[in-house]
Amino acid sequence: MKHARIAYSGAIKHATSHNGQLLLDDGRLISQESVIWLPPVTPAIILALGLNYTSHAKELSFQPPKEPLAFSKTPGSLIGHLGQTRRPAGVTHMHYECELAVVIGKTARSVPRQRAHDFIAGYTIANDYAIRDYLENYYRPNLRVKSRDHATPIGPFLVDAADIPDPMNLRLTTTVNGKLTQQGNTKDMVFDIPFLIEHFTSFMTLQPGDLILTGTPEGLVNVNPGDEVITEIESIGRLINTIVEDWT
Repeated sequence: MKHARIAYSGAIKHATSHNGQLLLDDGRLISQESVIWLPPVTPAIILALGLNYTSHAKELSFQPPKEPLAFSKTPGSLIGHLGQTRRPAGVTHMHYECELAVVIGKTARSVPRQRAHDFIAGYTIANDYAIRDYLENYYRPNLRVKSRDHATPIGPFLVDAADIPDPMNLRLTTTVNGKLTQQGNTKDMVFDIPFLIEHFTSFMTLQPGDLILTGTPEGLVNVNPGDEVITEIESIGRLINTIVEDWT
């Protein structure tokens, strides 16, 4: 099942996908065009991976890491489907990152990899924009690179884990203004999802709704105001986002 959080008729509501429409908890069917899309989850913790695809590490002339290169992000960085992301004035390189996002389903502490899937509620799509101009160290991206307000579109739906039998074999693509610019497959991750859950929960507790953004493959292209960026993951959906100018 596909779950959404939306703003509709002056209130925040939960809905599920139903034949191209949205089914509200009260039984009403409404069009997807009549809502404002919100992030499908409200995490307290957002963990993100750097250089977690061999192709992306090669693209940047790095060796794949020996252990996960992780950093945290703020919930304020998230924005929903069809949202707008601002390109800071004066920067020279801002790029998208299509990522499979893992949503934790229950309190997870010291989880062995063989039980990792028992702690996953489902999956969604994240587009983790980065501002290269502010990047001082690929291994430790600073706050201005990865935690800017509304710089991480996510959604549209949270897809139940039961509906994604093999999350480690999903095709990812990105198009900019209709042109294919990025493609890859989750099977090329350096560290797979069970490993990541075991690793993180060995030293911290994750709660329902927390997110793990699992990295992006090669094919990163600079984007500018007016560009429409669509990140898509097989069996999960299409996340649409528009780049706009910064505040003046």
